[in-house]
Formats: sequence, structure tokens, C-alpha cells
Amino acid sequence: MKMGLYLPNFGCCGEAAVLAELAREAEDAGWDGVFVWDHLQVVEPTADPWIALTAMAIATSTIRLGTLVTPVPRRHIAKLAREVSTLDQLSSGRVTLGAGAGYSALPDYSAFGDTGTAAERAAKLDESLTVLDQLWSGNPIEHDGPHCQVKTDGFTPTVQRPRVPIWTAATKSAAKPLARAARWDGVICADAYKLEVEPDDLKVMVEKVSAVRNLDTPLDVIRFGRTENPKETSVVEACALAGATWWMEYTFPHITDIEGTHKRVRQGPPRVA
Repeated sequence: MKMGLYLPNFGCCGEAAVLAELAREAEDAGWDGVFVWDHLQVVEPTADPWIALTAMAIATSTIRLGTLVTPVPRRHIAKLAREVSTLDQLSSGRVTLGAGAGYSALPDYSAFGDTGTAAERAAKLDESLTVLDQLWSGNPIEHDGPHCQVKTDGFTPTVQRPRVPIWTAATKSAAKPLARAARWDGVICADAYKLEVEPDDLKVMVEKVSAVRNLDTPLDVIRFGRTENPKETSVVEACALAGATWWMEYTFPHITDIEGTHKRVRQGPPRVA
């Protein structure tokens, strides 16, 4: 089981230099990855996640980096593809894209005129992921869909092959998001944003995704949670037994406490057997 940190891109972590320092400390302390929220504005200061991840990539050499999650329907597909592929090159293949349909009730979504029903956003997400996959292949593309129109000779292929890993968000009772996750590389247990997913529920989610998955490659299962110190491992171990491959340490309670955030990062990840 790998150990990641989940940091907001706002509040006390709302500066790229701060996130870069935390990423360097995380690498030194033995964490396997650092992932940031992807919001345009929650509270100030707020850092652009891709510029912050660039600074984090320069400050580190081994840990995995990415977003949890990017609301793909609000992004221009070529811009997102280029940002992710450039970061993949810069980091020597350490990037993961966490992807979701977005939640229009959030202030930073609705405040800037983004619209669309849940069904419309989901359809655009599915089409956009297909186009991202094609763009990162390096092959010419001709795609004329309801949400994306692309005609290009292709981008430089990503370092990671066949592409940058894509994790998608789902809840344990949502059949379509679970089926989407099965088509890609990982399922992000979105129920656990509120830290409410029990290991038994997580096991059910893993079973549902596995039942519809046709790929031979391993599936990542990302479970959020919070521990006060590296010795607090019981829930982490239970989630590992239920099928989680990533424990994502949830640092949001420290949004106004940068010293508390640094302290937990420097303590290192939960030490499971």
C-alpha cells in the first residue's frame, strides 16, 4: 500500500512555494506521493494547481504528483492535455491525473459561469478522457464529438506509457462512475472526502469495479483518511485488506495551521506492517 498526502491548493497551502516545500519534506519523510486539490477559488490565497505541481516537481525527484480531482468538463481539452504532458516530461514520468465531472454547487465552479447538468458534465468527462488518451499517444487525431472537436497531427507522447495514469472519482452506490473507473487506472473513493467510507464499504466498491473491468493492468484504489501520527495504523491496515492501494492522508483540518501541516508531513506516513 502506498502512502500519499492530500493538500489543499488554498488557505495556508495556497502558494506554490509553500506546496513545493511541503512536497520536498514529504519526499524526505518517506511519503510516496503528494496530491493537490484543483480549485480556482475557495479562500485566498489560492494557487493554480498546475503551476504549483510544476514547482513541486522541480523540488522533488521520486514522489508521485497529481490532482484530486480535476473537474475535466470545465477545462479546454488541449490546454489540459498539454499541461499534464509537460509536467510528465518535467517530472520524468511521475504524474497522475485525478479526474471528475465537477460539482456545480461549489462557489468556484458557479462563480465563473460554468454550467451543465450532472449528466451533461459526465458525458463531457467521458468524451474528454477518450480525447486525452488519444492526444497523449502521439498519434494523429480526428475527433468530432458533441463536446470535443479535434484535428491534429498529435502531441509528443507522454513519458509514461501507454499514457499518464487516470484515476476517476466514484461513490460506492454510483454504477456509472464505477464503470468509468473500471475503464481507466484507478478509482478515487469520493465517499471518503467526508472520511465516512468503512473498510467493508470499500471492499464492496472494489468488487463492483473489478466485476466490470476488462483490463489486465492493476487497478489503483484510493482511500482518503486522517491519522494523527505514523503509529495510528488500524484503519489504514483495514483499508489495505479491503483492497485500497493508496492511503491518502487528508490534511484539510490544518487549512489555517501551516505549522500543523508541516509537522504531520515531517512525521511521515503511517507505518503499516
